[in-house]
Amino acid sequence: MLNVHNLNYASSKTLLFQRFSVILTDALFVYAVHECCKCIDAKKAGKEVTEKPKFILSVLLLWNFGLLIVDHIHFQYNGFLFGLMLLSIARLFQKRHMEGAFLFAVLLHFKHIYLYVAPAYGIYLLRSYCFTANKPDGSILWNSFSVVRFISLGLIVFLVSALSLGPFLALNQLSQVFSRLFPFKRGLCHAYWAPNFWALYNALDKVLSVIGLKLKLLDPNKIPKASMTSGLVQQFQHTVLPSVTPLATLICTLVAILPSIFCLWFKPQGSRGFLRCLILCALSSFMFGWHVHEKAILLAVLPMSLLSVEKAGDASIFLILTTTGHYSLFPLLFTAPELPIKILLMLLFTIYSISSLKILFRKEKPLFNWMETFYLLGLGPLEVFCEFVFPFTSWKLKYSFIPLLLTSVYCAVGITYAWFKLYVSVLTDPPVSKTKKQ
Repeated sequence: MLNVHNLNYASSKTLLFQRFSVILTDALFVYAVHECCKCIDAKKAGKEVTEKPKFILSVLLLWNFGLLIVDHIHFQYNGFLFGLMLLSIARLFQKRHMEGAFLFAVLLHFKHIYLYVAPAYGIYLLRSYCFTANKPDGSILWNSFSVVRFISLGLIVFLVSALSLGPFLALNQLSQVFSRLFPFKRGLCHAYWAPNFWALYNALDKVLSVIGLKLKLLDPNKIPKASMTSGLVQQFQHTVLPSVTPLATLICTLVAILPSIFCLWFKPQGSRGFLRCLILCALSSFMFGWHVHEKAILLAVLPMSLLSVEKAGDASIFLILTTTGHYSLFPLLFTAPELPIKILLMLLFTIYSISSLKILFRKEKPLFNWMETFYLLGLGPLEVFCEFVFPFTSWKLKYSFIPLLLTSVYCAVGITYAWFKLYVSVLTDPPVSKTKKQ
């Protein structure tokens, strides 16, 4: 199994090991959900057990549709990794900062995709743990900085990093590790475009190139051969719009993250402010990152579940984000036997999510306006066209990429909207000190 030249290796024992190890390591995820439920404000607790925020949160996390298909059908170890992430979040809610920092450091060395949310952890721990006091107006008291706490956090990060990367450093293989962690030669987008800003950018470039060819404004011989719709993982050049480099995506990501980091430092809102910043870091990295995989949307969906049971506004954002984000995972399961499974599982989860949160916030305004309702209902006709109509059209052979393009672009609109709506909420919410005073 570990022989890299043995490309056709197959073993029932290997299959059993992979499946059972995924199932067993999910025990950590279950424990993390239990700890997160302790951190939830239970003021809205209903009479029935099924109407209590903690019960609803447990279902939203444990039976999360995206995590289920990614871990147990597509195959990953995301349940175990998200268990570490949720447990570290729970520890920070419980003011156990050192434990939270240790768990996140371990998580980061298990999978480097969690670099997306590292800025939120770093700023929050510096602001809320290394600085031990605030002024009456909530601003930072600079002379309260604790050198001991700062060194303690640094030691945790250093020791975990040394244990993880030390053997590679000793064997002079560290450069090989980093070349695989950051594969910039794979191109801007995955073979199936993740539903982010670059999907919209690519689609616009495609539309402009078609219009340019029709109006004879473009020379067909000068159009780049490496097509972004070829389904291959490679670098390509845009036809009309400027081509995007890794540095450009890094700058866009940093610019998108900065306002949330700014709010976390200058408008402290406690551990919930940290959680909002974490979600925005995950979403911003998903929106503007280089070669983003579609399943990275779970980095925002799962933490957002914690906020969804506390405020109606957050519940609305969660439902839009999770419905479009989950639907964008459909292309991962592309065989005919999986079609009814993914449709029925998503329907079950989505119907439960919407109905349970509507009951929880029944005394407040509706969770969706007419535009949001119309958009979410549009996922139904999109699925019918992609799965049941398009395969029987004459376009199937020549334009086989159309279902993936439509899915990616349609979901990108919803995820972009949820990202923008959450940002507006974070930027307009008052600091904790002002809220308490009111």
